[in-house]
Amino acid sequence: MTKQDRAVRTRLALIRSAAAQFEAHGYVRAGLARISAGAGVSSGALHFHFADKAAVAEAVEAAAARALREAAVRGHSGDGCALQRLVDVTHHVARLLCADVVVRAGLRLNVEGAVGRVRDLRREWRECVQGLLAEAERRGELAAGVTPQRTSAVVLAATTGIEVLAREDHRWLARPSLTDLWQLLLPCLVAPRLAGVVDPAGSEPAGDQPVGCQPAGGQSADQPVGDRPVGSDPLGRGPVARDGQAEAGRAGLALR
Repeated sequence: MTKQDRAVRTRLALIRSAAAQFEAHGYVRAGLARISAGAGVSSGALHFHFADKAAVAEAVEAAAARALREAAVRGHSGDGCALQRLVDVTHHVARLLCADVVVRAGLRLNVEGAVGRVRDLRREWRECVQGLLAEAERRGELAAGVTPQRTSAVVLAATTGIEVLAREDHRWLARPSLTDLWQLLLPCLVAPRLAGVVDPAGSEPAGDQPVGCQPAGGQSADQPVGDRPVGSDPLGRGPVARDGQAEAGRAGLALR
């Protein structure tokens, strides 16, 4: 392993360790000694990569931003049903939050403004949702009287509420939770020609769900960022037929 490779791995280990500390203790209580110990390096090695705690937090937030931005880009790519891509991207973001402590900690740091607001991840998520709903309207995928503006407010409130609830219980990020949400929303949103076509469970195979997100599994088992690119989960494509109207009565999601 070259010196450059070791430096990259050390930096990634420090970002992972810092994210775990920020998630467990918050920005103020997270200490640099714990961060370096968690990464298995000395305090000197930490300061070689980062000037102070604010710089470490900024790196965590930036890594989370890249992963979430990649999810948004994937949602906007392709020529398939825009509503299906919106459903898929919410499931993809939930998987990221469930599987990756860096994404969770970075979003929390950004929302709390712990190190200053260089970027606004909630605004970027809002623009992603609004963009996909605007595309759905142009494609004639929305039911009569449904507007992107009013619909985006509901989707944003629901997904933000799930993210906040999941800070205490990762089972809120499990596939069935988001599926219940979309089973309630889709019958009110989709044009008649798409009734039963957009899959509320997402178009990615269920087997790709991280084990830690399963309802009976409790807390998630984080997969190290250093062993895979942040945000590298594949996003499924293509609608899968399902009778959303018949299942619309299934409720099981407490919305904020």
